[in-house]
Amino acid sequence: MVTFPVIGVVGGGQLARMMAGPAVELGLELHVLAEGPDVSAVAAVAHAQVGDYRDRETLRAFAAGVDVVTFDHEHVPGELLEELVRDGVAVHPAPSALRHAQDKLVMRRAVEDLGLPNPAWAAVSTTDDVAAFAARTGWPVVLKTPRGGYDGKGVLVLRDAAGLADAEGWFTGGDLLVEQFVPFSRELSVLVARRPSGDAVAWPVVESIQVDSVCDEVLAPAPDLPPEVADAVTAAALRLAEQLGVTGVMAVELFETPGSGAGYLVNELAMRPHNSGHWTMDGAVTGQFEQHLRAVLDLPLGATAAVAPHAVMKNVLGGANTDLYGAYRSALSSGPSAKVHVYGKDVRPGRKIGHVNALAAQDEPLAAVRARATRVAAILRDGAEPPSSDQD
Repeated sequence: MVTFPVIGVVGGGQLARMMAGPAVELGLELHVLAEGPDVSAVAAVAHAQVGDYRDRETLRAFAAGVDVVTFDHEHVPGELLEELVRDGVAVHPAPSALRHAQDKLVMRRAVEDLGLPNPAWAAVSTTDDVAAFAARTGWPVVLKTPRGGYDGKGVLVLRDAAGLADAEGWFTGGDLLVEQFVPFSRELSVLVARRPSGDAVAWPVVESIQVDSVCDEVLAPAPDLPPEVADAVTAAALRLAEQLGVTGVMAVELFETPGSGAGYLVNELAMRPHNSGHWTMDGAVTGQFEQHLRAVLDLPLGATAAVAPHAVMKNVLGGANTDLYGAYRSALSSGPSAKVHVYGKDVRPGRKIGHVNALAAQDEPLAAVRARATRVAAILRDGAEPPSSDQD
């Protein structure tokens, strides 16, 4: 009897949940170390252990029962992961790579060392340091906590020197990151996957649209992106994956800056499947969750070509409707070609509870695809009929 490997995922959020389907299809066994009994992934996997990923013995016991360890998030202490590696555990991505997604100062230095386009930045330990940086670059500037920030958390935009008073409480020990405020035209993201043996692939570059610092919509491929910029950011992402030793899926988030330098700047890295890649679940030959499993097992990587002229991912955030299933009849009849993915979370205002993918039919304009995805997501959020009952 052939024994299939067991993949251990640290973290029980929606990313772990969305690995479950591809794991079943590939015949793989997925174990999850979950933060609690009711988190997103627990209902989707056969083997879920509740425990604290920051506890050495809990993490080591979990790793002992799997063939490879990977992640739903980037918050596991690096020193614990290094211990696992010393014990012979296969950890992907390795802690030496993951630290570039865990610490923005480490990431900025790596991007700079590779000669890739960075915004102006500095490590700062006082508001006087911030003021000196702004004197060199001009106001506004952006202050960031190096660790733990996401969806706009741990980010403070300082418009002028008067804002330094708001930053005083941010300095509680250790350096912070300050960056030049970038007047970008839009945000881009490129997703790549790399396996331990070195093979790497990239999906098409996408546009990521943020609302209140949370990803609202993703357009794939990024509309009207100059081919030379698409090629450059893809090459940069693949170079980062190779030079940092990334294994698994990595998202490189970027600012498009037309008319200046390379036409883009690197913003952040995420070394796991990413919100900007959810469109691949239905819109690419190989989705990011299947690809991540392939990559961490060092299996041949799947094709990444888009399967439609346009794909749109629309996040569903918690709103007035707390009965998602009750809205299914209206939502699914409103967009029969749209694909709904829910995360098994309790509804709270502004919380990511699912997403909708919509693909363009032949010659269908992008605007129509966006409208379809938006309509279905709005019904799920509000529990209300859409203003139009047009079928697609």
